[in-house]
Formats: sequence, C-alpha cells, structure tokens
Amino acid sequence: MPASAPAPADLGGRTFVVTGANTGIGKETARDLAARGAHVVLACRSEAKTRPVMDELAAASPGARLDFVALDLGDLDSVRACAAALLARDQPIHVLVNNAGLAGVRGQTKDGFELAFGTNHLGHYLLTRLLLERVRGSAAPGVPARIVNVSSDSHYSAPGIDWDAVRQPSRTTTGLHEYEVSKLANVLFTRELARRLPPAEVTTYALHPGVVASDIWQRRVPRFVSFIPRLFMKNTRDGAATTLHCATSPEVATHTGRYYADRKEKRPSRVAGDDALAAELWDRSAAWVGLEP
Repeated sequence: MPASAPAPADLGGRTFVVTGANTGIGKETARDLAARGAHVVLACRSEAKTRPVMDELAAASPGARLDFVALDLGDLDSVRACAAALLARDQPIHVLVNNAGLAGVRGQTKDGFELAFGTNHLGHYLLTRLLLERVRGSAAPGVPARIVNVSSDSHYSAPGIDWDAVRQPSRTTTGLHEYEVSKLANVLFTRELARRLPPAEVTTYALHPGVVASDIWQRRVPRFVSFIPRLFMKNTRDGAATTLHCATSPEVATHTGRYYADRKEKRPSRVAGDDALAAELWDRSAAWVGLEP
C-alpha cells in the first residue's frame, strides 16, 4: 500500500474536528475523512477561504457532511468562542485533530505570547481542554475517542522551554527556534494528556507529517530556506498520511501518548520524554488560559 493510501475503514457516524482544515495537510485530512463518510468540522480562521474548500470536498464526495466553525488559535477569545460553538451543537467529537500551525513568523499573539508558541501550542491546549469532556463522552465501549496533535521533527532541536521567552515577542531573526519549541510543546502536551486520561476513554498521538510542500513552507518560511526543492518534499496528500493513521487506524487504537512519523511509532527527543517538564507545561498553560490544572 503506498504511503498516501488511506485506511479502508468506513467512518460513517463519526465526527472529526480538524483545525486548519482549509489548506495543506489539514485540507487533505478533511478530504480523506469526508470521502470515508465522516462528519468533518473544519475549524479555520476565514469562512470566506474555507467555504470554497468545503464545496470542493463536497463535489468530490457527494453527500459528505461538512461544517465550518471559526477559529483563530492566536486569539484565546476566538478559541473560547469556537469551543462554545462546538459544544452548543450537542454533537459528539470522536476525534480532535489539532493540525493548524505556523512557522517562521515572528511576533506576539493578541494575548501576549510568543507567536508560534501561542498559536501552535497554547491555542490548541485551550481548545482541547474546553472540548475534553465532550471528547471523553464520545467514546464507546472498546472504541476510545482520539486526540491527534500534529507536531514536527523540529522538536528534536529544542533544548527545552524558556518560560520567560514564550511570554515575549519572538527573539530570533527567522522564528524557527520558536517553532521548534512550540513543536516540542505539542509532544509534551500529548504525553501529559495520555497520563491524565483513561486510555479506555481517550487515546492521544503526536506526529511528524514529514517535510511537506504546503502553505506553511511556501508562504511562511524565510526565503533563505524556501529554495528547498519540491522534489525532496512530500505532497500534501502524503503529508496527511500519518495524521490519518493516528486518527483512524485500528493498529494504534490501544496506543496513547506516543509519537509517530511515516505511519510508524518513533522515539521522540529526550526532552520530549521529560514527565516533569510535561506536567509543568500543563500547569503553566492552564494558568495562562485561566483554567484549573
């Protein structure tokens, strides 16, 4: 089976929330899920940019169940509004795919966090926490719900988390170090979620999608690395393969808190295996977004 081939399982009756689902690997993830009968909620910043994508997916899969919900991960008020809108629908959330992210962009979020950390980690942390009871309640006997966090092998380059730096604007010229830290946070968050959640209810996964020729590279990464030949990059369909594996494959149904690349389990960095750091990240994130740990 080629790397990009989806698992054959019928996903009818299952609801997936996918952040950043209107472009790149998020779009390909939504495309595959919709084609297999899932109800897919596309959580994206722009409705104007998402509706044409939904039309495209619906044309490719007649009868597909597709919905939009507004979400700007760099704005915690937007995250809260998104979660409230999803909960108001009184529908299950069988799988939450925290896919959206940015790289190589410098700045600070509306709430005062370093841009990559605030968007890639903290926004998803808050969204997941607010939806967690709905996700837990969507499990069925023998079929736990899933939370999938799209990370990156860039996390191997992060030596740790500077708690002061994540509360300030990006410091480096490229913003890539900050991206590495945010991706480390994704893996640590996945690990801590697994520690806190009964695996019979929810299983969690972090993953590296590969170096993908997606918008995150074409528009976001600094020019001095944008010359990387597409020949050596995955297309977005192949890039979505590991996300789909973690979100749907029965092969990993009993796994939790693990890290994957190329649809196989892989050992994350030593720092990503630091349980004390994972717990501290959880507690600090909770305080920053105004939740109890």
